[in-house]
Amino acid sequence: MNNNNTLVKVAGSANVGNGTEYEPQQQANGYLQPANGHNLHSDEEKIRRISGYFTEILHVFGLDPTGEEMSATPRNMATMYVKEIFGGLDPKNRPVISTVNNKYHYNQVLLERNISIRSFCAHHLLPITGRAHIAYIPAGKIMEASQLSELVQYYCSKPQVMEKLITQLADELKSILEMEDIAIVITASHFCKQLSAGREANNDLVSSFYSGKFNREETRNEFLALIK
Repeated sequence: MNNNNTLVKVAGSANVGNGTEYEPQQQANGYLQPANGHNLHSDEEKIRRISGYFTEILHVFGLDPTGEEMSATPRNMATMYVKEIFGGLDPKNRPVISTVNNKYHYNQVLLERNISIRSFCAHHLLPITGRAHIAYIPAGKIMEASQLSELVQYYCSKPQVMEKLITQLADELKSILEMEDIAIVITASHFCKQLSAGREANNDLVSSFYSGKFNREETRNEFLALIK
């Protein structure tokens, strides 16, 4: 097994000789993926197992997960994490992206502003909210605006840090559009900062990415003026 692989304990997988069963997984962009390319568990199995962990967490805090107020909480939390918050960890949830030919030979800045950012930070698993502005200069292909938003939300639906998110989006767009002229600015508020004692609650984190023609000062300034 190479250095990019790790072993993750699961039921019904290969035995490693110490009585514990493990499944080899590959490291990809900071996320573990099964070496065979398939998910280890169905969504329902994930929800069942995670519900059990959340029940234990509530017990540790001295809460009663069988009481009227919290009897449904473990499963509700597990379902939300599997289906929504971390839905982007399952490749089957990746949106199908289509492009159209740039038949009008448009070669100026094409911008979508104020795309909603709703993610969770990888450090504390607390919400990140904000806006993304994404521009490109079309070559042979153009994306539908709605699909650009769907792509952003897919990458947001997993534990994230801003530098990883903005790089993943840029790499994906370069691959889809088969060009290099990309500009992205993300402004986001991190709840972990807001909840920490002694921190300014209204601070935002701004991340930017420029490649291709957007490395030219004139083109970059045009983009920045459009997003003001």
